[in-house]
Amino acid sequence: GLARYAAICQSEGLVPIVEPEVLLDGEHDIDSTLAVWQDIWAETFKYLADNSVFFEGILLKPSMVTPGADCPKREDPATVAAYTLKALRRRVPPAVPGIMFLSGGQSELEATLNLNAMNQAPNPWHVSFSYARALQNTTLKTWAGAADNVEAAQAALIQRAGNNSAAQLGKYVPDGEAATAAEGMYEKGYKY
Repeated sequence: GLARYAAICQSEGLVPIVEPEVLLDGEHDIDSTLAVWQDIWAETFKYLADNSVFFEGILLKPSMVTPGADCPKREDPATVAAYTLKALRRRVPPAVPGIMFLSGGQSELEATLNLNAMNQAPNPWHVSFSYARALQNTTLKTWAGAADNVEAAQAALIQRAGNNSAAQLGKYVPDGEAATAAEGMYEKGYKY
């Protein structure tokens, strides 16, 4: 289905966003996530090739390779970056122009630090972000539905976007982060 969607998009002159996400649900460690991630992406690219999808004309929107949300052993940004880049190098052709990561329930700060760590050295793809919750959490909490908070919420969104913009260049410095940026956003059993 996903590969056919990509082929149809390209036949109509559109750039498909290919997004087979590996969810954070579970107690699995980062090695287990890596194994599953690699299997999913091997299948994804096989079917993309079978459907004659032009790799130079897609964007990928994966989750990062992290331990499960309930895993007691957390990993630092350097480890998440190393595992995620290892998986990408093993499965994603360098012809793909861009990898736009989901935050996948990570906190705003965690997602930004992990993205920054991935961009400390050159990659064959543009490695960036396509976050929703990891851009919106502090903004929504700042706004809180009050008209008086709109300006502060807009400033929070601009700061969050700027932080992630710096991270996709490998130049993020976590100074001045709001306390809400470190709050986890994982929702067990999240349904789209």
